[in-house]
Amino acid sequence: MIHVERIWTENVYTAEGRVLHEAADKPHAETRRGVRTVTAMPLSNAELGITGIADVVEFHRLEGEHVEHAYPVEYKRGRPKAHRADEVQLCAQALCLEFMLKQTVGEGALFYGKTRRRCIVPFDLELRVLTVSVIDCVHKLLHAGRTPAASYESRRCDSCSLIDDCQPRVMSRHASVKNWFDSQLEG
Repeated sequence: MIHVERIWTENVYTAEGRVLHEAADKPHAETRRGVRTVTAMPLSNAELGITGIADVVEFHRLEGEHVEHAYPVEYKRGRPKAHRADEVQLCAQALCLEFMLKQTVGEGALFYGKTRRRCIVPFDLELRVLTVSVIDCVHKLLHAGRTPAASYESRRCDSCSLIDDCQPRVMSRHASVKNWFDSQLEG
C-alpha cells in the first residue's frame, strides 16, 4: 500500500519506531575500541535492483588483517518475531554491502528495543535464497502496480498503522465487487 498506492498512516507504533530511529538515521561515523561504526549508511545492489539505508554498519578489523569486515545492525522497536521478515531485511542489507564492498558478509545483528538485546543472524544459504525470492516477488508486485489482496492476521493486523486503509477483515471476507455485482445480475 505504501509503495503502490502511496498510502501512509502513522500510529503509536510507527511514531515510536520513528523516534527510536532518529539517532541512527543521522549519518555519522565514529571509532571505538577498534570498531568503526557508521549510521544511516546508504546501500544498494544494482544486480538485485535494491537500495536502502542501513541503521548501523559496524566495520571490524580482525587481528592481523588490513581489511575491515562489514557487520550490519538493524534496530527494531519491538521484540523478535515468529516470522523471518526482520532477518530478510537484514540479509538484504548484507547483500548490498557484499555488492558494494566486494566482500562476504557472514552475519549481522537485529537489536530489539523491548528486550534491549542483539540477536545474531547468520546469513546462511537458506536465508539468502529466501531474501532473493522476496526481492523478486516485491519487484513483480511493484511492476504489476497492484496491491495484493488483504488477509486478516489478528494481532499483526490490529497493530498496523494501515488497518483502516487496508480493511483486512472486510476485504478477506468478501469476494470482489465485480463478482458480487455479477452474482446480483444472474439472480
